[in-house]
Amino acid sequence: MTDPTKRRANWEAKYNTERIKQTLDAKRADMGARYEAAAAAMCTMETKVRETINAAGVQTIFYVPYLNFGRQLYKLTTQREIAGDSAAIAAQVLLEKWASRGLDPKVLASIRTQVFNIGEPAQK
Repeated sequence: MTDPTKRRANWEAKYNTERIKQTLDAKRADMGARYEAAAAAMCTMETKVRETINAAGVQTIFYVPYLNFGRQLYKLTTQREIAGDSAAIAAQVLLEKWASRGLDPKVLASIRTQVFNIGEPAQK
């Protein structure tokens, strides 16, 4: 084990709050712009999901679970950057998950295709 005073000095140097503040201050404008863009994209997605479930005649009490399905698909396609057949398979798993919770599979499928442009997975 190293000298405790040396370990403390290394820790103090590593966690210098002034240096951390300078780093975050330098990144703040870019971080804010990225957050604003992500929030706008999320709001746009939720609006499209609402339009889709409105067109399907879903009762308002069920909006939250359908929006949660949309949020999970959004996370899948943007943060995890899954596309193609992998996205279709993962979206189908999410569809079956939410259908087992009592949501209408047809409405879930329309959200998947109309909002996220993800088709059914290829059958093999």
